[in-house]
Amino acid sequence: MAKKKTKPNDDNVLAQNKKARHDYNILETVEAGVVLTGTEIKSARARRLNLKDGFAQIRNGEAWLMNVHISEYDQGNQFNHDPLRNRKLLLHKKEIKKLGDMTKDKGITIVPLRVYLKKGFAKVLLGVGEGKHEYDKRETIKKREQDRQIARVMKHY
Repeated sequence: MAKKKTKPNDDNVLAQNKKARHDYNILETVEAGVVLTGTEIKSARARRLNLKDGFAQIRNGEAWLMNVHISEYDQGNQFNHDPLRNRKLLLHKKEIKKLGDMTKDKGITIVPLRVYLKKGFAKVLLGVGEGKHEYDKRETIKKREQDRQIARVMKHY
């Protein structure tokens, strides 16, 4: 029986990186689990995380989520977490090897697109992206505007 892919609904999405799709051409996406401490998951459930400058790296056969800011938990005590610590990503060895091989090419990076809850566990949707140039970004905006214009005209017919 084929496993059904589920898209995270908006209730479960904790954070999104909208700028990633603007700055990168996303070639492929991968879902990964994240190793979080107790105060980190509580803070994440309160939607106090920022993916804006985040990226993922493959080091020593392990995937790591870097530069993602999860604010300290307000009711946390002296054992509260460091907001910018590196967090381990949970992926199969084959997936890690595949991501590592893809990022060996120049200009290819792994960026977090969104963090969401799935069956009570925090998951991160990683995108393997190729950086866009400034003219590519303008081209994307121009195409989006043209599509909107066509939709407006077609609406009247």
